[in-house]
Amino acid sequence: MSTNSELRQLSPEELRARAAELKQQIFELRSKLNTGVLDSTAELGKTRRLIARCLTLARESEKGIVRKAKAEPGPRKGKKE
Repeated sequence: MSTNSELRQLSPEELRARAAELKQQIFELRSKLNTGVLDSTAELGKTRRLIARCLTLARESEKGIVRKAKAEPGPRKGKKE
């Protein structure tokens, strides 16, 4: 699987091509599920989320949206150490 930082380095065309490959993989996973060969049904959900991530990053890139890295979380309030 790919991480967000790896996916952000790709162009929108490459991201859409990756999403198309993943859609083909979903088709194969569904056929395995129907024949009873699929070991982990969680792969379907992971692949669907990765498709959505690719398409979202492609759209962000086309629109020129730049996201900042998440800040590190500070100490939690209400917890005593």
